Amino acid sequence: MSPDDDGYGNDSGRSNDAYSTLGGTRQTRTRLPDAQGGDGYGPRRPARKSRSLLTVLGVVVLLLAAIAFANMGGGDGDNGGSGARGSDAKKPGSAPTAATGTKPVTGKNGSIPSGFAHDEQGAQSAASNFAVALGSVEMFKKDTRHAIVDSVYTPEAAGKLRAPQDAAYSPTFLDKLGLDANGNAPQGNTFVSRTVPVGTKLESFDAGTAKVSVWYMGLIGMSGPGSTDPVRTSWKTWTVELTWANKDWKAVSDSQKDGPAPVPGDVAASSSDEISKAVEEYGGFTYAR
Repeated sequence: MSPDDDGYGNDSGRSNDAYSTLGGTRQTRTRLPDAQGGDGYGPRRPARKSRSLLTVLGVVVLLLAAIAFANMGGGDGDNGGSGARGSDAKKPGSAPTAATGTKPVTGKNGSIPSGFAHDEQGAQSAASNFAVALGSVEMFKKDTRHAIVDSVYTPEAAGKLRAPQDAAYSPTFLDKLGLDANGNAPQGNTFVSRTVPVGTKLESFDAGTAKVSVWYMGLIGMSGPGSTDPVRTSWKTWTVELTWANKDWKAVSDSQKDGPAPVPGDVAASSSDEISKAVEEYGGFTYAR
């Protein structure tokens, strides 16, 4: 990734994007009866006979049994259970972003997950985690940037990227972001740079290569007293070409574009202190398809 004059950019001859950052669990929805009365089947009338009471109890028991069955994954393809297996995700009617339940990685290469599965979901998991790494604060420091690039890309691709990226992350560029020549924020300030994947799309796949698009929200800016570059959000789609090498997925090339971006919400912006505290207290995730 190569930054431009006012934010992140890209790393493979792509067009630069201002302040672009790079690098669900399937929910069970329970449909409850209309809550107009105690059992959901209309206003409750006083039980006049023991037979009426037994009938009501029987209905409640059946209802609870149906809910339990749905939560176990016995419902239709739209709702499904939280314990969906990999084969369930391919059944007709399954939600395209449903979690498979397969463990995403088996280890880590430094701070970056590694050991992704040699299949479609493994490629998507790899792309999501690579996006997070490439959009992190560590990309603004030379040593950690080199480590990230070496971990994410193939040796050949990393070798071509290293020098251009070092030139792009120049002291002048870092100064525009409020950082010193080594990528450090001023004392009492917190530099924020995060990528939050929203979803992935498998563009193509075969045994040795994959192409994955990652839709993500980025956070970028300086939080602290007197900051003129407050933390804000951006929405991007990052597309990466992957290859299977040394029993893991590695990036070969990538590109990026703006959006899709939702309508901004009406939540008031938090103070600089709140943002700094949140960044320190809330860690990131290992993302899995």
